[in-house]
Amino acid sequence: MLEMSDAALEVVQRSFTMQVRAESWRDGELLAADIPVDEGSEDLDRSLAVPERVTLTLPRRDRGTEWDPDTNPDHPVAAYGQQLRISYGVDIGRGATEWIDRGWFLITESGADGDTVTVTAQGLLTLIDEAKFVAPFQPSGTYTSTIRALVEPALTVEFGAGLVDGSVPVGMQWDDDRMGALSEVLGAWAADAHVTPEGTLLIEPLSDDGDPVLSLTDGVGGTVLRWSGSTTRDGAWNCVIAQGEDANGNPIQGVAYDTDPNSPYRFGGPFSPLAVPYPFSTPLMTTIAQCRTAAAAKVLQLRRSASRRLEVTMVPHPGLTTGDIILATGKGLVDAPCVIEAMSLPYSPSEMNMSVRVL
Repeated sequence: MLEMSDAALEVVQRSFTMQVRAESWRDGELLAADIPVDEGSEDLDRSLAVPERVTLTLPRRDRGTEWDPDTNPDHPVAAYGQQLRISYGVDIGRGATEWIDRGWFLITESGADGDTVTVTAQGLLTLIDEAKFVAPFQPSGTYTSTIRALVEPALTVEFGAGLVDGSVPVGMQWDDDRMGALSEVLGAWAADAHVTPEGTLLIEPLSDDGDPVLSLTDGVGGTVLRWSGSTTRDGAWNCVIAQGEDANGNPIQGVAYDTDPNSPYRFGGPFSPLAVPYPFSTPLMTTIAQCRTAAAAKVLQLRRSASRRLEVTMVPHPGLTTGDIILATGKGLVDAPCVIEAMSLPYSPSEMNMSVRVL
């Protein structure tokens, strides 16, 4: 959960008065401190390469300022390197507003239609996703130095506790896909990455562990829980095979099985009496121990799309983000731990929607 005071946490459990503040920056220069936002939303889905998307609707003209970017590359909402810093304000009483920092977003598109201007922005990983290699990239050193070389200076990288650095074997090469290279290193390292509200890329061990940050009960406080999703055997699996090469070029592998009793695909369950593997490989893994660790992490990652889901409708909570764990009561569940996989936070008075995975 994003940082909030106890006073703000108490207020957002019920209907409250909210505001949105949008700043525009480019190359370290503040272009606009208070962009007038009529409405908008922030959509997050951590299954996507770039998980964050923001849409804003602005008046074409406000307080003497023209918000149509037209062809001006220096306009605050033009898409020429401008970044939005979004803060969500909560009225905590006695004329005080607490601002929750939702993060930084790169403007990717903007334009006027009649009396309104629409602005679309995406997460800062867009900078990595669109920056293909000009020439083949040959990494050297460690996982840490390789990720820095792939990402910086577009994003500053921070490494969380619990990661044990590994060496990159000689001869590795990526031809064009910078984001694919980053994903390959993260997969071999059993690590996850997300952009923090401060705009840094945080690398941490891939895990579903954590303390619940909120309890939700169906029918209480306007919260509604619904089962969602569809079922298919296409692409399903009950184990993961991670394959690499040792120092002599010999193939090695590690296997991890889906043993979650709540998983419909669990190994040894009714899904199949045989192993149905999901294979992935990279020469970055040079020991069997690395392969086994990566396979176990991939099981957790794949489970994000294979487990039972609930759709939640509730009063907006500006402190929540993907990866947070909540407790759900309703639909036959009692304080069931669930992790937020996707959410849509409105920037104007409306309901908030979340897709949560039952752990």
